[in-house]
Amino acid sequence: MSHLDDPARPAPPLGMLAELTHRCPLQCPYCSNPLELTRKRDELDTATWQRVFAEAAELGVLQVHLSGGEPAARPDLEALVASCVEHGLYTNLITAGVNLPRARLEALAEAGLDHVQLSIQGANAEVNDRIANLPGAFAKKMAFARDVTAVGMPLTLNSVIHRHNLHQLPELVELALDLGARRLEIAHAQYYGWALENRAALMPPREQVMDALALVEAARERLAGKLVIDAVVPDYYARLPKPCMNGWGRQSLNVTPAGRVLPCHAAETIPGLAFWDVREHGLGEIWYDSPAFNAYRGTAWMPDTCQRCERREIDWGGCRCQALALTGEASQMDPVCERSPYHDEVQTLAIVDASRDAEFRYRRFGR
Repeated sequence: MSHLDDPARPAPPLGMLAELTHRCPLQCPYCSNPLELTRKRDELDTATWQRVFAEAAELGVLQVHLSGGEPAARPDLEALVASCVEHGLYTNLITAGVNLPRARLEALAEAGLDHVQLSIQGANAEVNDRIANLPGAFAKKMAFARDVTAVGMPLTLNSVIHRHNLHQLPELVELALDLGARRLEIAHAQYYGWALENRAALMPPREQVMDALALVEAARERLAGKLVIDAVVPDYYARLPKPCMNGWGRQSLNVTPAGRVLPCHAAETIPGLAFWDVREHGLGEIWYDSPAFNAYRGTAWMPDTCQRCERREIDWGGCRCQALALTGEASQMDPVCERSPYHDEVQTLAIVDASRDAEFRYRRFGR
């Protein structure tokens, strides 16, 4: 019996995040990459990535998000894009856009790149460059965005929102329109990795968040058919958890620069989970059989309150990494859920952090 014929087996994944490198020219204080970054010498080589893409297509993956760090830091990026195209995978490049000249963008388009997602830290140079801690970054991003549309590729702008740029939402919407973007992603900071270290400097007050949500809804209605706007509410102010990654090990997987395969971007923060490596295991074997992917898959692992909840197969228990960060136990209820005993404590924590006047702590990259 094949995996597809076995009702006890999970469905194959639809998407894969290929984290090609942790190297990055920016030092964003909300960075969700691990505190311990993979060094260049430990990154997967070209041939291994090409094998992983072939295995992903065979497994059932439809789209690959080429990410980092900054994926353009790899000189083999064009070859990796071409390998994805060879195996019928839709490719989305997630980039800071500050080290991709027009000639290289054209080479990526020639290799078959389907889509570009550009991160933007603010709607003007003053805000953007202070958050990214890179003078001149905004001007480079604007030039890159115009190059993307000039070569005929669809463009998405992604802005991680927090206390220091939330006031710029109207300007970000207008900027997306001006640049010819098809989509604008408004993603409130998720407090893992380096972002957790900066939570007190990033957490916005509740009133600012609610005003921003109303603005987003009005912009969606006004720009329907012109610009798609996706928005993610900050978890700490929510009543119900989000279905993190649409459920642990249900629809997507991450491959780290060092080759470990994760159910979600921050899963390595959870102690006691052994993440299998593509150097030692095939991608299909990892997806179906690795203990880490099966640890929180489905509903059997859930606490009693979640087991009895009518939303158990809607939010799939929420976020395990958030449960760990806020309660000390990954198997706890997601504490943003109003039924969690930690819910009020988390909302109080958010209010306290939002009232603090903390400075950014920028990540310093080692060699």
